[in-house]
This record gives sequence, C-alpha cells and structure tokens, in this order.
Amino acid sequence: MENTEQISMPRIGDLAPDFEAVTTKGKIKFSEFAKDKWTVMFSHPADFTPVCTTEMSGFAVRKSEFDALNTELLGLSIDSIHAHLGWVANVKEKTGVYFDFPIIADIDMKVSKLYGMLQPNESETAAVRAVFFIDPSKKIRLIMYYPLNVGRNMDEILRVLDALQVSDKHKVAMPLDWKRGEKVIVPPPKTLDEMTARMADSSLDKIDFYLAKKELL
Repeated sequence: MENTEQISMPRIGDLAPDFEAVTTKGKIKFSEFAKDKWTVMFSHPADFTPVCTTEMSGFAVRKSEFDALNTELLGLSIDSIHAHLGWVANVKEKTGVYFDFPIIADIDMKVSKLYGMLQPNESETAAVRAVFFIDPSKKIRLIMYYPLNVGRNMDEILRVLDALQVSDKHKVAMPLDWKRGEKVIVPPPKTLDEMTARMADSSLDKIDFYLAKKELL
C-alpha cells in the first residue's frame, strides 16, 4: 500500500524556506547564505554510496562553472557531520576530488522534510535527488527531482541555471535545448499595434506573430 503521508513541497515562485543547519563549512542560516548570489541546493541519499559519489564529484569538478555564474553550491543528505567529513576525506584520498562546498548534515531530517526531499514512497530514511535553483532574492526558480537510482545530468543543471539568468537579464524566453550563444524567444505581442510592429521588424527571425527569435548582442 502506498504511503499517503502529506509532504511539504515548496513550489516554483515560493520563497525558499529558511532554516539553520550544520554543514561541512560550519553553521549556516539559509536566509543569510550566499548574499547577492544564486544558490543550487541539492540532496543525495547517503554518504559512501556509488551514485552519490559520482554526482558530488561532478559538482566539485565543475564548481568553477557555477562560480562563473555567481552561484553557490549547497549539498545535503541525512547523515551526520562526521560521516560527511569522512566521506569528503575518503573521496579526496581515492580520487583527488575535493568537495569544496558546504554539505548539510540533516541527521534530524528537518531540511529534507521542509523541502520535500524525503518522499516516503521512495524511501523514508534517504533524501531523493532533488535540485533547487534559488535566485539572490531567495525565490525558488526551478526544481528537479530524481529517484535514488538515477544520477543527475550536470550539463542540464548548468544549462538551465544559465538560461534562468539570461532570461532574467534580457526579459526573454528560451526555446527547446537552448544553449548560450543561440537565439532566444521574444515575448509575444499583447496588442494589435505590437503585432503589426512585430511583423514589420526585420531584425527578428519570425515563424509567425506569436513566435519570433532574436540573437542577443
């Protein structure tokens, strides 16, 4: 029988729930974390497990790309701080990869429950692979959820982070598979006059009045 327990699930557009936690970089209060920066907060099921090791290593190896996008990384699992420290040291010793970002020790499951990372029909004791993209105003902008047995795609995580930032800066939308340097979608017209002006604008790549793309200069 499925577990029908109600789970707290923050939604896109919500203010990210505040919390205090112990991490591998010291104590944090989330509302004061990463001032004027984006945050990518992600959970993994457990320390010293294979898929999680590949994922955390992926974040660590590509940390400079997140830095370039003005973004702080924040990991989490339902493990003690001692387990986190041991795992970080073990991975560095065995592979040379250092998890140089804070990892929350959510041993009481407080943050996992607050963010809907603990989903009983998947596991009652391990967080699923969630990713929260949170902007500098602490608003949740995008959420990804993966099951325990499927690792995430780091290219996609970086792609959507870049897309969110470019969209905010230029007030545009992103088409399927958009990558930096490709054309973006211009918001559709809202009046007849705007539609007429749109169709006369030779700088746009127009499919029709409602779908037009442009290059970002």
